[in-house]
Amino acid sequence: MKHFDMKAIQTALPYPLLVDALAQGLQQFAETPARSFFSPNQDASCVMIMPAWRPHQMMGVKLVSVWPENNAKGESAVSAVYVLISCLDGRPLAVLDGTELTLRRTAAAAALAAKRLARENSETLAVLGTGSLSVPLVQAHTDTMRFKNVLVWGRQFYKAQLVVNQLRELGIEVRAMGDLHKTLAMSDVVAVATTATEPFLKAAWVRPGTHISLVGAFTPQMAEAEPGLISKSQLFADCRASVLEKGGEVFQAIEQGLVLDSDIIADLAELTAQSDRSWRHDAQAITVFKSVGFALLDLIAAELVIKASR
Repeated sequence: MKHFDMKAIQTALPYPLLVDALAQGLQQFAETPARSFFSPNQDASCVMIMPAWRPHQMMGVKLVSVWPENNAKGESAVSAVYVLISCLDGRPLAVLDGTELTLRRTAAAAALAAKRLARENSETLAVLGTGSLSVPLVQAHTDTMRFKNVLVWGRQFYKAQLVVNQLRELGIEVRAMGDLHKTLAMSDVVAVATTATEPFLKAAWVRPGTHISLVGAFTPQMAEAEPGLISKSQLFADCRASVLEKGGEVFQAIEQGLVLDSDIIADLAELTAQSDRSWRHDAQAITVFKSVGFALLDLIAAELVIKASR
């Protein structure tokens, strides 16, 4: 049985290759049952089990934990392990660093959606949040799209500056921001990844033509953006069923009667199946891609890791 650590995952999954693999892999049949969700401490922390498989090929199972309070200690809120099993003989094939796998596939999915939905003349990328996804989100977007400016905003400016320092070490020029309203006024593409339980992204602050990926709120009780933003936007999802069940802002907007289930225009598989289609109504439309993560993304990424090792 093989083992792939963080560095092996990074080497096997460069973002342009991973983005293309997601687009292709989503068009191939796979079984993806609903993830199991557990709250062992009866608080904001949780553990999820996420399986997916292709019959007679491979099955992947991810055990992922989310501990939001880790952020206050300067530690990652998300950690995971991923196991690949042969569907031919049931033998374990590999154990992968599920944390790095999750970070990279999440960032790549957001970048893939941005490629399909953002205006072609988009010049400025903003990442809101300073957690473990902030660097991957910048890398994934800048590796697959061209931006003149990259901004990182955080509630605590010094944390935004720490992220900027990491990115500059990777050769990416970035500017730290402390004013959210100003950040949004400057941005064409916005990727949001926090563990917020109360919305901080005001609908009135988002300028026309912006594309937004909401990545952080993965339970009905969480929210990064006001539900009102959902009602004034063209809405897309990574996985339609999962977003309707647990996609924070979307779930709350439906509960409040602001949008309907049918207002989700397309999911990521549909976006990639019709890659030559223009999904935007016009250049002034606000597009929102709501992501809660789903198991097929992990399986596609893991398949690419195994392929690279061969």
